[in-house]
Amino acid sequence: MTTLIAVAHGTRSAGGRRQLQELAASVARRRPGLDVRLCYVDVQEPKVADVVPTVTDAVVVPLLLSCGYHVRVDIAEAVAGTSIPVTAPLGPDPLLLASLRRNLPEADAVVLAAAGSSDPGWRADVAGVAAQLPGGARVGYVSGTGPRVPDVVAQLRSEGAQRVAIATYLLADGLFYRSLSDAGADSVTPPLCRDAGVADLVLSRYDRARSLTTAGRRL
Repeated sequence: MTTLIAVAHGTRSAGGRRQLQELAASVARRRPGLDVRLCYVDVQEPKVADVVPTVTDAVVVPLLLSCGYHVRVDIAEAVAGTSIPVTAPLGPDPLLLASLRRNLPEADAVVLAAAGSSDPGWRADVAGVAAQLPGGARVGYVSGTGPRVPDVVAQLRSEGAQRVAIATYLLADGLFYRSLSDAGADSVTPPLCRDAGVADLVLSRYDRARSLTTAGRRL
């Protein structure tokens, strides 16, 4: 049986864990006969490095929003020496952008809230998503270096914004997401995995990798 290894970051939040499990279950329901295994790069078990050796015919789909450290190092090391392909992460993707736009209420200003990272590719991806949101959103980070979300919200208020919305560029509930409720905005969009279309996005990543692998075998 072909296996889809879905690799999330991991969270201590019970709600976040449940959301990730529901996402994996939704993927499995959409594709009867596909063995979907959820694993993690941090915080939770099983780790991706423990799951990869248990399968042979598989595709790894990172449930992550950019090709940062966890994709380039943790996942890459887990599949090293195997023939298991790794797909692109879930973001940035037009489906996620559409989800953010759909969930944003009317506002004078928007803050795109993302996890912080020193990886330049990640920061470029976040900036690119922000630029495509209504009015051109400001970027705020919930961790790491860079402008923090509450500071960005306060700056927008000082510039005259009456209604400030936070567009959540986080996949699931957790410490980072919960911190947004105290950032001073008028509204916060839900975690991205709450969008039913994300399960389809996971499968499209998987199908693309399978088609490329099959094509390669025929050459």
